[in-house]
Amino acid sequence: MFSQGQLVFAGLFFVAFVIAAIYSYRKDIKIHNEFYKGNYKIVIGFVVFIGILFLIKIFFKR
Repeated sequence: MFSQGQLVFAGLFFVAFVIAAIYSYRKDIKIHNEFYKGNYKIVIGFVVFIGILFLIKIFFKR
């Protein structure tokens, strides 16, 4: 399906992307702490919303 070169490129690209993302996050950690203090509330709300949709799906399936 994929050649050996494509797989090597994908692996190296993934590693480089993760390293760049970690570097960028560490560089901006002070800004993140200042401007994104309440973002955990949004994440919790999103997870609850997805859970409710899942429960509705199960309820109407029966």
